[in-house]
Amino acid sequence: MVKETHVLTLSCPDRMGIAAKVFTKISAEGGFIKEAAQFGDDLSKRFFMRIVFTTENSESMRSVLKESLKPLAAEFKMDWKIHNADRPARLLLLVSKESHCLNDILQRYRTGLLNIEIAGVISNHEDMRDFVEWHKIPYFYFPLPKGSSFEEKRIQENKIIKLYKDLHVDLVVLARYMQILSDEMCSELAGHCINIHHSFLPSFKGAKPYHQAYERGVKLIGATAHYVTANLDEGPIIEQAVERVDHTNTPEQLVAMGKDLENIVLSRALRYHIERRILLNGVRTVIFK
Repeated sequence: MVKETHVLTLSCPDRMGIAAKVFTKISAEGGFIKEAAQFGDDLSKRFFMRIVFTTENSESMRSVLKESLKPLAAEFKMDWKIHNADRPARLLLLVSKESHCLNDILQRYRTGLLNIEIAGVISNHEDMRDFVEWHKIPYFYFPLPKGSSFEEKRIQENKIIKLYKDLHVDLVVLARYMQILSDEMCSELAGHCINIHHSFLPSFKGAKPYHQAYERGVKLIGATAHYVTANLDEGPIIEQAVERVDHTNTPEQLVAMGKDLENIVLSRALRYHIERRILLNGVRTVIFK
């Protein structure tokens, strides 16, 4: 017997009877529901749902389920997908010189805290090579010197996109990758690229954000994980966290606290994504925790 775990995610115009018909259809196909969550948004008038269920059969049921659900999806005008919950998500990590987010992800990967495979690490610097290769993960050095032309940047990004496709990657993670992606690359990776931002958005963009925060005497610092879009640091927000600070904290202490927050926020965002807990509601997110 083949036992499989599936995650069904869907959104559609809200109306009565959606959940009941979905549950009935899954049960009719031999699905055993283990987890379910739903949300009806009064503002957008849309319905969102996530269901985890298992099947046991002599062969894979995923294609059968997809065909079986098509009429129901058409009836309710659903945006929907069935995901394979058994397969680890394949990640491609992009990093520059700061190692804390990369180190945290690799530690969670090695200890099995995230159901992922690391297809490779890309960097525009050589600094992380020894560390990454010690983990027996491929390291790709795609340099982009300061002052590079538009054409040079496009060539470098094309290499990244080619690798993303060749390695059959599910998610690109900007683990403190200090380059602004072009509109074309953002479009190519839409919905499949997460960035960790060094502030409680929107605030203190640019260089030395924690020093800017210090100069302004802030009482809260934070971190934000979001999907990457062409609008810089304005993509749908996935997770945020903050820490209270006061006049006694130095810039160096703010940096250390900020790095801890970045690790926590990014790891949560990755887990929500790979477990298919995030559904888009316009520019906002619905997250079934």
